[in-house]
Amino acid sequence: MNFIAFLGVFGVVLFGTGQRKKEIGIRKVFGESVPGILRLLLKDFVVWVLLACIIAWPLSWIFAHNWLMNFEYKIELRWWIFLISGLIGLLINILTISYQALVAARANPIDSLRYE
Repeated sequence: MNFIAFLGVFGVVLFGTGQRKKEIGIRKVFGESVPGILRLLLKDFVVWVLLACIIAWPLSWIFAHNWLMNFEYKIELRWWIFLISGLIGLLINILTISYQALVAARANPIDSLRYE
């Protein structure tokens, strides 16, 4: 299941960097550094991941709490479980975005601007 989610994130990031290929090329021509391009792409995607976590944590706590209350032996859900899962998801997303951003930032800007 996680591999399918990773492929989805990879596809979205690949599509997003493909859409902004000309913008990245123009920024490189005007002297933007590789970390600057990396920050530009990370900012857009990390905001969506954090928003997804903010929406998912309360909903998953409610559903998991109601499900666990149906068992004879009760356990409590800890807040750090949700935090760790969100951090792992954020780390996977940052690594995926960083890889694609580095590929896009290291590309020759002439290749992306040639057909304009």
